[in-house]
Amino acid sequence: MSLIRLRALVSVAALGLSVLSAQAQVAYEGLAPNVLVMDYNTGQILVDQNADVPLPPASMSKLMTLNMLFEAIEDGRVQLDTTFTVSERAHGMGGSRMFLETRHRPTAEDLIRGIAVLSGNDATVAVAEGLAGSEEAFARLATARAQQLGMENTNLMNASGWPHPEHRMSLRDLAILARHMLEEHGEYYHYLAEREFTWNNITQPNRVPLLGAGLGLDGLKTGHTNEAGYALTGSAVQGDRRVIFVFSGLDSERARLEEAERIINWSFRQFAEHRVVNEGQVLAEAAVWMGAENTVPLTAPRDHDILVPVFTEDQITARVVYDGPVAAPIAEGQELARLIVSVPGMPDFELPLVAGRAVAEGGFVPRMRSAAIVLAGHLGLMIQ
Repeated sequence: MSLIRLRALVSVAALGLSVLSAQAQVAYEGLAPNVLVMDYNTGQILVDQNADVPLPPASMSKLMTLNMLFEAIEDGRVQLDTTFTVSERAHGMGGSRMFLETRHRPTAEDLIRGIAVLSGNDATVAVAEGLAGSEEAFARLATARAQQLGMENTNLMNASGWPHPEHRMSLRDLAILARHMLEEHGEYYHYLAEREFTWNNITQPNRVPLLGAGLGLDGLKTGHTNEAGYALTGSAVQGDRRVIFVFSGLDSERARLEEAERIINWSFRQFAEHRVVNEGQVLAEAAVWMGAENTVPLTAPRDHDILVPVFTEDQITARVVYDGPVAAPIAEGQELARLIVSVPGMPDFELPLVAGRAVAEGGFVPRMRSAAIVLAGHLGLMIQ
């Protein structure tokens, strides 16, 4: 991993500076009208097209049902071998099914497979009723949990993604959820990549395309309704990199498969990961108000990597933004600013900057000088 050199920095509240000479990407040109692509390691958004619009998620919202079940297992309310009841409502669900009967007593692990592999609408209702008493109560709990996870454009009306005019999730929310599941529930992630599952003497294949196709795709969840079109929340890993992507609005299974392959190839072939700043590296000086010192260094709190496009020579720019001058006292490590890195054709990527050292409140002379500077600014004078 190479370190990108910052060529110049000027300590001002908002500065435009040339950061590096790099190669800019060829913009992604796919078929899906709604698409988000996120790099897992850096959190960098590679494509953002209608990502914050609340859309019908279809069966992709089953990921939230799985997440709720994983959390119940991890906090001890449920074990993998805990059995669930199958109600008439669950048994009567249409669409994709696990083929649960009311006489069945599936375990939590069975239902995980029934949802992750088979996209069983009946399995999601069994989980919802088992965790919350009713699907309606579960939907309210799942919506509240989504908000806690930062999924700001999610409103769930059921556990399955069954069409409902108020059942909505944004692509960004689905990407946030997928990343959360990878980070917090990684021990269960393998269920999402199982190729088939047999229940009630019926064997069905996993609906996620390209599993085992050599592209690194290993989950997560397809979706399809007339309103949502053909959709996918997916993740793929190649080498040390992983991407998460979400798209919807396509008109066929074939188009969904081709879009997934197109996104994976583009994501891994158009970018290389580079170190942009090292931990402790000083990137700017911020003016200090009423402090024992006039400035404070702005430093990176940790190593930061970004993805750099690998085709077409161009420049990447960055700027440091903070509200200043910063009032003393200032604690070392206190977040004061943002380094905003702009890559042509991509959304801006922000990195936090912190105080490189503590700055105490100033005594009488520094405080009077700060007051005089402000007064001079109002009068258009220069303080020497």
